Amino acid sequence: MAPDLLIEIGTEEIPARFIPPVLEEMKVTFQKRLEQERIAVGDIKTMGTPRRLTLLAADLAPRQAESTAEIIGPPKAVAYDASGKPTPAALGFARAQGVAVEDLVVLETEKGPYLAVKKHAAGLPTLERLPEILPEWILGLSFPKSMRWGSLSITFARPIHWLVALYGEDVIPFTIGDIASGAVTYGHRFQAPRAIPLRSAAGADYVEALRQAHVLVDPEERRDRLVAELEEAARSVQGQIVPNPELLQENTFLVEHPNVTLGTFDDRFLQLPDEVLITSMREHQRYFSLRNAQGKLLPHFIAVNNTMARDPAVVREGHERVLRARLSDAMFFFQEDRKVPLDNWVEELKGVVYHSLLGTSYEKMARFRALATYLAERLLPGKVDKVQRAATLCKADLVSGLVGEFPSLQGIMGREYARLAGEDPEVAEAIWEHYLPRHAGDQLPDNLVGAMVGMADRLDSICGCFGVGLIPSGAADPYGLRRQALAIINILWDKKFYLDLSAAVQHSLSLLQEKLSEPLDKTHNEVMEFFRTRLHHLLVGEGLSAEVVEAVLSTSFTDIVEAMQRAHALDEVRRGLDFPALAVAFKRVINISRGTPAAPVQPELFEQPEEHHLLAATVAMEEAVAKALPVRNYPEVFKALASLKTPVDNFFDAVLVMTDNLPVRANRLALLVRISQTFLQLADFSRISI
Repeated sequence: MAPDLLIEIGTEEIPARFIPPVLEEMKVTFQKRLEQERIAVGDIKTMGTPRRLTLLAADLAPRQAESTAEIIGPPKAVAYDASGKPTPAALGFARAQGVAVEDLVVLETEKGPYLAVKKHAAGLPTLERLPEILPEWILGLSFPKSMRWGSLSITFARPIHWLVALYGEDVIPFTIGDIASGAVTYGHRFQAPRAIPLRSAAGADYVEALRQAHVLVDPEERRDRLVAELEEAARSVQGQIVPNPELLQENTFLVEHPNVTLGTFDDRFLQLPDEVLITSMREHQRYFSLRNAQGKLLPHFIAVNNTMARDPAVVREGHERVLRARLSDAMFFFQEDRKVPLDNWVEELKGVVYHSLLGTSYEKMARFRALATYLAERLLPGKVDKVQRAATLCKADLVSGLVGEFPSLQGIMGREYARLAGEDPEVAEAIWEHYLPRHAGDQLPDNLVGAMVGMADRLDSICGCFGVGLIPSGAADPYGLRRQALAIINILWDKKFYLDLSAAVQHSLSLLQEKLSEPLDKTHNEVMEFFRTRLHHLLVGEGLSAEVVEAVLSTSFTDIVEAMQRAHALDEVRRGLDFPALAVAFKRVINISRGTPAAPVQPELFEQPEEHHLLAATVAMEEAVAKALPVRNYPEVFKALASLKTPVDNFFDAVLVMTDNLPVRANRLALLVRISQTFLQLADFSRISI
């Protein structure tokens, strides 16, 4: 069994949110580097705390694998003259590769015989390669923010204080900045700050040595320990932890050894809405909230500490004192906010700049309120008044005191204040739900009024940004327009809102006309193409064939729901055994009739019975499609199209379309154009390969 490798990067405290991504990056990039170096390895595991990032690689091969490379040179015809002597091309290739011309070989390639040289590389000892590999790999790790320290030119998430690099029992010698690698790690900064010599790279010994020094280096062990302590503290007051996976992960990576403190706050603060209490505890203090069995918040919280308290009462009082100040501030803002009518806040939006090129938040609200009204008149005619009211109020809480203190409560507090002000419950709920979904995988709005307002808000943002040249490029999307477009698509699909998106974009741009710096038609086309691309990615991501999606979207996609239904139906048809033959028939019709203008079919010009049969089958197909298409029964539509396969095959077998008799030719093309017009309502089958 090959030796193990242990790498530990000891640092100042790294922010909790930096650690999980870099641990994954460490594993992936180190594996890739070893593959490049031809060094075999077993399992790779990464672990970390705020003060250390660790990699354990099991069974790291002691040597690189041997390799043989074939380097292709000039063609044989160029490398040798008529008498078989090497030309300057062959001589130059041999000289460049550092070999004698006699060592060159001829390889057969797809392009013919070429000159080549085979180079054999013996594997170097791993201990010789690691001193070069490790510093490059460590300094290549990425963080949201990095820093320099002292007079050093290197950067890392936080200053590096020590490096452990062991391969078996051997120290791998290298230096990063002014820190040399060694075999010494350190325990908990406060509870066991002593140096801990390590005898080998054995992972179990390393983990246990740190455990004895009050460091749980394995995040899974640390999280399990934290969960157990949280649950024990909650049980002591007959409570349950309010679930919050993000807060649990954050606290896991804030400490090296979790120790919890159960605290209490004044019952009077329970008058605050639950979201305010939970947010106050979570965002500023990273405290866990508790509920009783009936789901009501308890006047308790749990704080996570990185050290074992000498006097738990002093620590608890400190946490309680800090939280009391936070909750007092929240109570003050909540009480003051309730004194202000919502419509007053709406007026205050006139002084809030949404974007320097797109006006104030009030102007934006007025635009998407008009757009929401337009959408509701078409999709939700019975709730137009509620949509208008919700659109008017949905941004009002942005100027409230409580949202100013806790920005994550926007929408939530708007809903709460609307309820307290006696607004219609559906309007109040829409104020919050118009923000949904907030990110990929988030819940979609249940409230139809909120869905309508949310779509209008997002469509105004997309059209506005495109209209002033703020278009996403590459990975850069500072205004989250891709996310907003996907949100609109997902809401339309979830609610089965059949909307003419092109007309909605046109209406949105008309409301923005005074702000636009780009031509209106150009902006309209760019926005529609933006949605088409997002829809394409979404459908392919769901597992649909890219060819099927392109075949559907290339004909029409202005109604998102209808386009998605066509794509799903066609993808289902494509999976059938008969589809290849069916698609050939479709493609023959479309390809031969492409570019031919529509014209009436004249049966009196038919010369073959197959022409009459195809026309009759076409009429029957059109009648079936006419019944299925209005109710969007796309499986039936494709079934009707499939009924033409045999008549089309018979037609092409018996009939010469491009006859020299021009009137007969035109009439046959007219029949095919008539068929293709129906096909192209559903998809461009010529884009699907067989």
